[in-house]
Amino acid sequence: MAGPIDAGWPQLFLLDGFRLLRAGVPVLVPRGLQRVIALVALRPGATRTHLAGLLWPETPEDRALPSLRTALWRLRRQAHCPIVTVGDTIALDPDVYVDVDDLVRTAARIRDGGDPRGADRILTTGRHDLLPGWYDDWVLLERERLRQLRLHTLEEMARVQLRLGRHGEALQSALEAVRAEPLRETPHRLIVETHLAEGNAYEALHAFYVYRDLLLRDLQLEPSEAMCALLGDLLTPLGRPAPRPTAPRPTTAARAPRQPISRAP
Repeated sequence: MAGPIDAGWPQLFLLDGFRLLRAGVPVLVPRGLQRVIALVALRPGATRTHLAGLLWPETPEDRALPSLRTALWRLRRQAHCPIVTVGDTIALDPDVYVDVDDLVRTAARIRDGGDPRGADRILTTGRHDLLPGWYDDWVLLERERLRQLRLHTLEEMARVQLRLGRHGEALQSALEAVRAEPLRETPHRLIVETHLAEGNAYEALHAFYVYRDLLLRDLQLEPSEAMCALLGDLLTPLGRPAPRPTAPRPTTAARAPRQPISRAP
């Protein structure tokens, strides 16, 4: 599969909207056919029956399959059709670069212990949602899958960089994960750990209490025991206990109503 640097190859971008390029020039594709191309890219090698069921979920199979055949016929009439069929399976031409594949490959490399250097560009591109404005069930599922994949990859990058002593890079990876999901505890914990590894006690305390205030304000929750335990070694020499999770504050709606006071006649 061609890389994105070689603009002469066909390129399909699904993050931040559908774009199909050929030699760097946009290829105009009707919205209905965009759905077919996008789904084939996300489900490589799927059968016709499977694709038809996802594209027309409320249509009986005997009507969905002819609709798919019509869509494929229209695509083949396009000057630069990116789809190939082999028997009953449908896939993209192997020469088509897909930005989602780049993100998935990068995540697999980091997960398998590869060097995280060079992954920044792909993970920054991953800030964008998959096909924003599309609400098909298969799009929503893939969008969440890719969001979680990127978050876990950023966190794994931060862990690796922290182990290697690359503290600045570890902070950037963890902060990028916080940007994607501000209430997620794991990247905040990595930020605290990185500041502690650098010996920056103030920064570690500041990062902890910023997250704690955010969590209390938005969810009426406290950080976990694991998060609080990070500061135990820092505060014990000062004679101060580490912060501990407390029970959520009762909301006004949860308080029991006052009983009226009876007065003697």
